[in-house]
Amino acid sequence: MNKQTFLQALQDQGIELSEKQEKQFHDYFEALVEWNEKMNLTAITDEEGVYLKHFYDSLTAAFYLDFNEPLSICDVGAGAGFPSLPLKIVFPQLKVTIVDSLKKRITFLNHLATTLELDDVAFYHDRAENFGKNQQFREQYDMVTARAVARLSVLSELCLPLTKVGGKFVAMKGASFKEELEDAAFATNLLGAELEKHYTFQLPEEDSERNIGIYHKRRKTPKKYPRKAGLPNKSPLTQ
Repeated sequence: MNKQTFLQALQDQGIELSEKQEKQFHDYFEALVEWNEKMNLTAITDEEGVYLKHFYDSLTAAFYLDFNEPLSICDVGAGAGFPSLPLKIVFPQLKVTIVDSLKKRITFLNHLATTLELDDVAFYHDRAENFGKNQQFREQYDMVTARAVARLSVLSELCLPLTKVGGKFVAMKGASFKEELEDAAFATNLLGAELEKHYTFQLPEEDSERNIGIYHKRRKTPKKYPRKAGLPNKSPLTQ
């Protein structure tokens, strides 16, 4: 997906980018490639691949959810900033928090935020399990997102403790989503949420399947969750 196709694909969804926003995506790509030579941020470094599989893919959430409000968003395990920073570029009023367990990624994100002149962004070097126990952040976010980080039953335990009651947990997944859905039903219910909507679509050009699951947080998450670091992944919540 070249830049022109990217802009056209967004226009088709009613999203028009300003010159400043176009430049921010260009500068994002340049910084990603430059820093990727020093540290492993992504396996995708060609321009067409980055615009399709990182930028466009991140923005697909906006085709199904309204990001025009000043929402507070927490992005768990965002790596090089996906999906929350592309969303932040397009919807500057968003308040974005990223938590990632690798310090070098946080260093990159701080550099990126300065380069792209992003405000209302905060980056924390922490395990999501510890972050979700911290009263400063627990159940504070309108929306918590994660893109292809872990199985849905594991993701639920990392993300739902951070989602405020009445807020949404948005899981962005590939083709594995449907098989993980049933596995995760016990965990999402236990943690206070239920599946509100589920969308399946194809990523353009390569026609790979994508899924977005939107969970509505109805009740507070029991205090014992998330469990200690490493345990959700090692022993996912199941019936």
